[in-house]
Amino acid sequence: MRLWIFLTSRDFIDNFMDTFKRYHFISGSLIAIFVFAHMINHLISLWGPSQHLEMMEVLRKGYRVPVLESLLIILILIQVITGIRFLRVKRNWNLREFQGIQSWSGLYLLFFLSIHICAVFAGRFILELDTNFYFGVAGLNSFPVNIFFIPYYGLAIIAFFAHLSSIHNKKMKVKILAISPLGQARLILAMGILFSLLIIFGLTNHFRGFEIPKEYRILTGEFDS
Repeated sequence: MRLWIFLTSRDFIDNFMDTFKRYHFISGSLIAIFVFAHMINHLISLWGPSQHLEMMEVLRKGYRVPVLESLLIILILIQVITGIRFLRVKRNWNLREFQGIQSWSGLYLLFFLSIHICAVFAGRFILELDTNFYFGVAGLNSFPVNIFFIPYYGLAIIAFFAHLSSIHNKKMKVKILAISPLGQARLILAMGILFSLLIIFGLTNHFRGFEIPKEYRILTGEFDS
């Protein structure tokens, strides 16, 4: 009985949530470093697949190291677990407020990360594909599945920056170049929309489409006869 009273006490719950917030923030900050590098890699697709692949090979020397890759997966799992907990207790879903933007963007990132990680590992270990540029762009450059994949990827990029902007708006207390924290948060969100448009523009060969190698066409349900 005393244990139950302790576990349901306000002090215990507050300390428990503070710990969750701390884990969520630290893991999210570390994942953001990888995500930014990943997005820069995708931006390079504006200059063509070969440049993208060259940059990816450089980055893989870091994040494909087994220890670092395992750490990244653990961090993502922490984000998913703690994120689900936060979404269960959130009460503000108003998209006109940054708290609501944080809730919706967090929900979409949970959806995206869960699918994306499973897809990458299925591609590597089940289909035995190199999950390189062509693995990522197969769905973006194949009709009719690109009707799903273009907004799927585009919204993920925007959701990432939207989540950052809402956290920035909450934690930032000082002006930068005479721009208020709210103004800074809006700029971060605007940057996310710009990044989304540029990355999709690059990954679709400036909306002209890329020719997908035959070994990757299985990803979109196309098979050679």
